[in-house]
Amino acid sequence: MTPSPRLPLEAWGRRLMARAEAWADRGRWRGYAYEFLWFGLKQGWACLFGGAMLVLLVGTHLLWPVIWPEGGAPVARYDVLVIGALIIQGLMLAFKLESWEEARVIFLFHVAGTIMELFKTAHGSWLYPEDSLLRIGAVPLFSGFMYAAVGSYIARVQRIFHIRVRGYPPLWTTWVLAAAIYVNFFAHHWLPDVRIALFAATVLLFGRGWFYFTADRRRRSMPLLLGYGLVALFIWFAENLGTFARAWVYPGQESGWEMVSLNKLGAWFLLMIISVVLVSLVHRPEEEGR
Repeated sequence: MTPSPRLPLEAWGRRLMARAEAWADRGRWRGYAYEFLWFGLKQGWACLFGGAMLVLLVGTHLLWPVIWPEGGAPVARYDVLVIGALIIQGLMLAFKLESWEEARVIFLFHVAGTIMELFKTAHGSWLYPEDSLLRIGAVPLFSGFMYAAVGSYIARVQRIFHIRVRGYPPLWTTWVLAAAIYVNFFAHHWLPDVRIALFAATVLLFGRGWFYFTADRRRRSMPLLLGYGLVALFIWFAENLGTFARAWVYPGQESGWEMVSLNKLGAWFLLMIISVVLVSLVHRPEEEGR
């Protein structure tokens, strides 16, 4: 008997999708489970840059002592992270997973993040415990890519989920708010911390806003503030992985790892607002049709 030829990969994928959708159509809860699966898969795809960076951070932390048990590595671990981040960025552009226009905005994340890193490390907010060559002062260059990963996610998730909005505030007001948040990250070291006022302004501007997205076949909606809060929560989870990997450490973590304080959630939420506003320079918020 002559063996049947193998199905092309695309045809095999279509058949698998058809079977999965047929399974999901047999009940409401199956449909919800299938939609939630797609939601998770698409979120993972949107987080490609950040996920790859976390793999690099944790992987080098676990493998470096095994590969170089005497500490005689020819290249510093932090420098390997810089090279790895550049390769990831290059591949994403080469495979058109990001546009050059998006890459330029993400570069702004890199610059803004590096400036903040230089200031915060000088004031002892956190530190980088390992030596490296590719650094500016006390800040290794890979740190800017961690901020860029947030920008990459914001840009990609809008395309992958076909996100549209209703009740989005005027753009100029968001630019003013983002500038005030960024300045406060520096100024609160000398002046009163106006973080509470910034939270209030954020609620005032974005509190009426909703975004609409498609995970599977139906349009879903969520308040803008809830969406920003959930993303900030996952950044906090990623930050715990980063400090576990000794990519950087906060005061109190020098002698051993411990979970990052939940107080950092507020800072990441405000950073999310800066991220959304920067990405809006490329992807202007589009109105969801009635």
